Amino acid sequence: MNPLETNSTYSNYVDKKTPNSPIGKNCFNAFWVGGLICIIGQIIFDFAQYCGFETTQANTIVSIVLIGVAAILTGLNIFNKIGKFAGAGSLIPITGFANSIVSPAIEYKSEGYVMGVGAKMFTVAGPVLVYGISTSILVGIIAVLFGG
Repeated sequence: MNPLETNSTYSNYVDKKTPNSPIGKNCFNAFWVGGLICIIGQIIFDFAQYCGFETTQANTIVSIVLIGVAAILTGLNIFNKIGKFAGAGSLIPITGFANSIVSPAIEYKSEGYVMGVGAKMFTVAGPVLVYGISTSILVGIIAVLFGG
């Protein structure tokens, strides 16, 4: 049997068995859910400024509220359902970060608080943090060297 025939036969079989992904629908859901999260953040920001907080304080309040809500929704297994529906739209950086910290912590809780939660909490977010911090240090050094 010719290997090319085997590969094409297998590819045809996979194409028949694999459901087509509704790309347009997925993009639309990601767009409106991500936009809704951003609108909620803007409402929290406007409310904080209405209450008399300065811009930097209002930004901090928005971050704290969005992280807290995303962590709670992850703990209640609601964020995962939102993620399945909205895809990348639910991964607006701050809510996605909260989810990436809380999910492994919940998953490894059975291994104990130190070796489970403490050791595994940053398995997903850890590389992102290392890359982000390393890049910011490098950019800072370049800025200092070249008078930025």
